[in-house]
Amino acid sequence: MSMRIRVCIVLLLFLSACAASTPSPASHGPRSQRITNLQRAAKLPWLDGGRCVVHEASQPWSVLVERCFQALDQDRLEFHDATGRCAVASAGAAAVGLGFCVLAAPEVVVGAVIVLGVVVVAVAIKEELDAYELRHLYPEESGTARGTKAAPREAVAKRKPEAEPGPAGQDWQPPVPPVPVDRTRHASCEPVPVPRASKDVPHNECADRVPPNRYPGMDVSVNGIRFDALQVGVRVLWEIKTHQFDSYRVFIQDREIEKELKQLDKERDTALACGYDFVVGVSTDAHRVALLALDSTFKVVVTGCKR
Repeated sequence: MSMRIRVCIVLLLFLSACAASTPSPASHGPRSQRITNLQRAAKLPWLDGGRCVVHEASQPWSVLVERCFQALDQDRLEFHDATGRCAVASAGAAAVGLGFCVLAAPEVVVGAVIVLGVVVVAVAIKEELDAYELRHLYPEESGTARGTKAAPREAVAKRKPEAEPGPAGQDWQPPVPPVPVDRTRHASCEPVPVPRASKDVPHNECADRVPPNRYPGMDVSVNGIRFDALQVGVRVLWEIKTHQFDSYRVFIQDREIEKELKQLDKERDTALACGYDFVVGVSTDAHRVALLALDSTFKVVVTGCKR
């Protein structure tokens, strides 16, 4: 074999390797990165149900690991520095430990992270992955708002039905399915996470914790109406009240209840029209009693959230 042929072969192999290792432009998109991070994180045990991962999933993997490392169940993890890279890591990386350095690597070497026991996918992560699959399965539910051409639902009608919600305390819950509505209401009845309208930190923490909220740190818009939370795994929208109702004078309490009922009526009507249930969360029993005294048809739950 001549030297020229050998050089050509080497160049061809080199170019083939580069082409194979270079991801397509689409793979760099934020959606692709988010799903890739969620799928990667799904293999790890999380103490917070995966909420931190879902919140940070659009960030680069190393940033996600930095912000959520403390939420890992580290008692179930073993880290092995197979490459020796972390043994000579900078002081900054060493300060947060070998585990962070190994896990934050762009590609984790086989055997570098060992999980002890069986990993059940964290609730929040599974919810996000199921919702992503659902949007691809029923594109007309989310595509109508963007003017995209949607595939007919009949094409996927034979897919097995969604599982019924299981008992409280199970490791995961099924995704919220799209509500069967006519085509003029597809986009409006789709739950859309939006930035919090309230800057009240205790209120927002209560809204994330109590239902619990499918979209931590976010409100949910349905048909143009904001709700404080969409409950994980079921079709229930929540309005959360955390103000100090018990401390108000009777006259002020009465005016407050009248104002709240106008708001709650509108929210409940919107929820029910789109196939959701509606629950009001209040901090005290006195607030609950006052609401039900004027309208006993509401579902009111005492959250116990403090101010």
